[in-house]
Amino acid sequence: MTDLQTPIRDEDIRALQVGDTVSISGWILCGRDAVLPRLLAMIENGTVKELGVDLRGQVIFHTAVSPAGVGPTSSNKLEIESSIAPLSKAGIRIHLGKGELHPETVRALDEYGAVYAVIPPVTALLGAKTSETRVLAFPELGMEALHLIKVDKYPAIIGAAHGRSIYEK
Repeated sequence: MTDLQTPIRDEDIRALQVGDTVSISGWILCGRDAVLPRLLAMIENGTVKELGVDLRGQVIFHTAVSPAGVGPTSSNKLEIESSIAPLSKAGIRIHLGKGELHPETVRALDEYGAVYAVIPPVTALLGAKTSETRVLAFPELGMEALHLIKVDKYPAIIGAAHGRSIYEK
């Protein structure tokens, strides 16, 4: 198991291979289909710095944050998967979620030096490994707002790296 701490260093990403297991600690972003298009708009119009979080070296977890905890949503939903390339270009290094990504998304991860990690849908386990949460933007979206959470050793498996996918047949 490789222990990773946010912000994620480029050399850590280069060392990861499909199928590696990792644990992630530190502050990570949480967003899913309702918020990711808004985050992309902030990147495009230059207002993303207003969030007070540097996207370079950051992790984004495709989830909502609710009183029940956090658990991955399907990363291959249109609004989520279409955000992966531009967020990687903006500096996100690890995308956490579940499900198979399209080959062009896997290639985009490689192009921008990012990886996709599959996280098991285990809300209770992840809740115990989350120590702080705060709404970073779009509070009107409730549990689907952009959240920043502090995690300790979130388990994940690298699902796509360096142009390869764990789902390849």
